[in-house]
Amino acid sequence: MIRSELVARIAEQNPHLYARDVERVVDASLDRMADALTDGDRVELRGFGAFSTQEAKARSGRNPRSGAVVDVPAKTNVHFTPSKLMRARLNCETTEPEVAAERLLRAS
Repeated sequence: MIRSELVARIAEQNPHLYARDVERVVDASLDRMADALTDGDRVELRGFGAFSTQEAKARSGRNPRSGAVVDVPAKTNVHFTPSKLMRARLNCETTEPEVAAERLLRAS
């Protein structure tokens, strides 16, 4: 799902809201999440998962075409960890969170 599909689906499920207002809310939410990650904070969405940053150290690599050694600089990557509920929904192949949560609790 891409951002425009998310906006369209939320607007469809909430006919009392204008699509442009839904788009502003989605944009503001995503911008705030990006700002938090940029600041080094962790973003957690209960029942979905958590986004965090991880540092990748500088290293030496090879150019696959020429075989020349190149220096790869240090960088920051975004890491996503799904919640237990999301993993249960994915592994149980169900779309209803209550059913997935119940199966997760029975498995424990």
